Amino acid sequence: MRKWRQNPIIYEINTWVWLAELSRKAGRPLTLASVPDTQWDRIASLGFDAVWLMGVWQRSPAGIGISMANESLCADFKKALPDFREHDNVGSPYCVRSYTVDAHLGGNEALSKARTQLARRGLQLILDFVPNHVAPDHAWLKTHPEYFIQASRDDLENDPRAFASIAGRVYACGRDPYFPAWPDVIQVNAFNDGLRSAVIETLSTIAGQCDGIRCDMAMLLTSAVFEKTWSSLAGSRPPEEYWREIIPEVKRKYPEFRFIAEVYWDMEWELQQQGFDYCYDKRLYDRLEHGSGESIHLHLDADLAYQHKLLRFIENHDEPRAAAAFSPQKHRAAAITALTLPGARLIHEGQMEGRTIRLPVFLARRPAEPPDPELQNFYRTLLTALRDIDFDQGDWRICELSGWPDNPSHLNLVAWCWKAGRTLHLIAVNLSGDFSQGLVHVPVDDLRGRSWRLHDPFSNALYERDGDEMCGSGLYVDLAPWGFHYLKLLE
Repeated sequence: MRKWRQNPIIYEINTWVWLAELSRKAGRPLTLASVPDTQWDRIASLGFDAVWLMGVWQRSPAGIGISMANESLCADFKKALPDFREHDNVGSPYCVRSYTVDAHLGGNEALSKARTQLARRGLQLILDFVPNHVAPDHAWLKTHPEYFIQASRDDLENDPRAFASIAGRVYACGRDPYFPAWPDVIQVNAFNDGLRSAVIETLSTIAGQCDGIRCDMAMLLTSAVFEKTWSSLAGSRPPEEYWREIIPEVKRKYPEFRFIAEVYWDMEWELQQQGFDYCYDKRLYDRLEHGSGESIHLHLDADLAYQHKLLRFIENHDEPRAAAAFSPQKHRAAAITALTLPGARLIHEGQMEGRTIRLPVFLARRPAEPPDPELQNFYRTLLTALRDIDFDQGDWRICELSGWPDNPSHLNLVAWCWKAGRTLHLIAVNLSGDFSQGLVHVPVDDLRGRSWRLHDPFSNALYERDGDEMCGSGLYVDLAPWGFHYLKLLE
């Protein structure tokens, strides 16, 4: 298993939909084993470090039936895909029947060939793991019913949407403590020792097939949350946290294997302490969408060791498409911000093309949407510029800003720099809908004593500025609403 970069850029692909579109273009069915080389080449050429093939595991026929009986879900299907037909629903990738690659995608052998193709291009492979629940037709329900939260007939009668009867037993459907149960999945018991051993075995098998795993709703398995959700139905809390027991066992055999947590409720730090290499930075996403520049500056003042273990994004399969959530200029400002910070960075397939329709993960196809050429050019320029930054050895520093008594608009600005050797990149972003001015104080004393040229790859403009001024009184910036400077300092 190859060593990961410290701050990787990850490309998330909806595998089933992506393969369906490649198959239509090729005029024949394709699997993961027969993806054209040109497709892997294109992904590698953009500068990604890893590919997350979302949704490769065997999906549940039972889950499909349950979802088709759900009027709300079917309405979502038709909203995203106006010509939706029943066969378009191939089941949720988070209603897993078996951790074997779905035959439609080519099975385990096809995944192995895809991983080889990625490795030849220096790309790591990430897959999914769903720790909180399984499909109602998962084999464990027959062989190990003790792995699951079980309940009584009274529970089923009182709340038939939250419990299910399978082979004469009543099981709880999967849920979190704040929302109704998911009726197509069965809740595992994270406090059960046998379940934990089975998960270690399952994850060890998965770790032999890829380089990292994205763990769905990982915070639900922490002892405090699980106990709050299930109370006496879960039994006694074990002495060790779920992830503190699981992750070291897998890493004992696969030390370079990476664990990524989907996590909410400000539990990122706790999940990092329990062993996760990266945790979703949902707080940054929310602040980019609704917060102020000042709130984002405060967010980025956090300890650097903590920030290096965050996963930054402005869209993924659970969030609205960035092109729909943000105006064109705000989209660019948010992308510049998320993709130039320390930590892992994520781009969702379709994000760079400007897709606006968030597709329910159950669906095997999506509607056609014309690409946005200007947005594509922006992302090409950004990804090319990112290759110039040494994210592994570079030193990231946030920059302080100041303004004037009669003009506090500098509070809308956020700035930071990356320094590696004598190379410096400076990013300043106006995270507001107002024109904003301020002075960026660059915390790099090496700049003093000479003038520097500053090159902007987005406009190809060149500026000349004094190093003493940048380090002292500050670099003056005047940015339009959602404007940004992406500057490389040249000697």
